[in-house]
Amino acid sequence: MSVVIHDSGDKHFFHCPGCGCAHGVDTGWSYNGDAARPTISPSVLVTTVGARCHSFVRDGAIEFLSDCTHALAGRTVPLPPWAGFDSDSYAPGGAS
Repeated sequence: MSVVIHDSGDKHFFHCPGCGCAHGVDTGWSYNGDAARPTISPSVLVTTVGARCHSFVRDGAIEFLSDCTHALAGRTVPLPPWAGFDSDSYAPGGAS
């Protein structure tokens, strides 16, 4: 199985296919430690000017909630393999 999450010690990053960028959560979130089939809780909420991404990461899939403003709202898709970190395309997460 492919690694879909990057663990930097105090943060866990994954690529969001809805936003096209990395989202990250810190140690305030629960993470099961499985880099191929991660589960993170609680939900991850990322807001930027004019955009909102709200999701659950469960068993290697990302479940986008209906309040997302991107095309994957309401869908569940597998997390894509981690291809590296690009700080220009990072959006920090937040609990809902």
